[in-house]
Amino acid sequence: MIKVTLTNEILKYITEIDKNRYKVSEVKLPKSVASKLRKNSKKKSSYASNKIEGNPLSEKQVDEVIEKDERKHFLKPEQEVRNYFLALQYLEDKAKKKEPFSKKLILDVQKYVEKGASKEKIGLRGAMPPGVLFAVYDSESGNPDYIPPEYCDIPDLLDELVEYVNTTDDHPLLVAAVVHYQLVTIHPFEDGNGRTARLLSGYILDLNGYGFNGIGSLEEYFAYDTNEYYESIQMGLPALYYSGRNNPPHPEVWINYFLRMVLLYSNKVCELSVSSGEDEIGGSLSYLKGKEKDLLLYLIKNYKGEFTPIEVSRGIGVTNKTVINRLSVLAKSGFVEPLMVNQRIMSYRLSDFAKDNEKAIIKMI
Repeated sequence: MIKVTLTNEILKYITEIDKNRYKVSEVKLPKSVASKLRKNSKKKSSYASNKIEGNPLSEKQVDEVIEKDERKHFLKPEQEVRNYFLALQYLEDKAKKKEPFSKKLILDVQKYVEKGASKEKIGLRGAMPPGVLFAVYDSESGNPDYIPPEYCDIPDLLDELVEYVNTTDDHPLLVAAVVHYQLVTIHPFEDGNGRTARLLSGYILDLNGYGFNGIGSLEEYFAYDTNEYYESIQMGLPALYYSGRNNPPHPEVWINYFLRMVLLYSNKVCELSVSSGEDEIGGSLSYLKGKEKDLLLYLIKNYKGEFTPIEVSRGIGVTNKTVINRLSVLAKSGFVEPLMVNQRIMSYRLSDFAKDNEKAIIKMI
């Protein structure tokens, strides 16, 4: 099994990723905006992860396929991207429930990935016919690129991986890298190994707070240069699993690559989150006039709970009716919420959107 030794370079990557994690946590997006970004991110991941495996669909075609009626018949490339999207949704639900990493979870994810395939393609691979070698072959030369472990060793190797994930003190970023490497290297299935590995390493990140709110696509960075991706996993070792890939002498080759991709991905998520948040706030503020902005600023600075128009009118020295009119505009723009009693507005409170983005609103006003 791959063993990770901390180096200064690895620690530097972890520190930078943690900084980005903090930045993203500070950005509070409206639910509608966050939901849209998450869905688009799943589409991008479905496109990129399948592109690594040679799926010919363009990003636009992937978007169209995912939005199609699920009852329609799909060609194999279309089914593959839909499967990946469904697997991401499945793991998102599991992460919310804090479902532990397990052999069952691995098998369930591969079942999603291979939905619609023949029964032989789903579940752990078995024995090959006499004289037939199970291997990953080079498409041009026909020579084996990788010869994974014997099928009979797979259950123990997966048990070892599950035990590691659930008992290790390693940093979650390193655990995600190990899960990715081990699943690709153990190659437990006839098909879907790479996609399952990418999905489950992402799940480890989500489970430990490194999913960046489901925004952005780590798979995009793996797909950017597939040669570098595969070379980093292979680490220049012989094709046979038992000749070094079971315990690579220089695991930092893969670990550094994986962390570098996570850092690039987290940088992008920071940019995307901040710009989306500012766009949403700026768009909402653009509907307000000067006096309405002044009122919003006053409310943010003076009220954390409920307030009535009459209280506010006394505080700012204008009529109750003027305050009510201005509050109506603030409510339409999503900054305050009216509180009803017997179908009448009796008081107001700042919306969650306003509370979550207080600093940004004050800065932009």
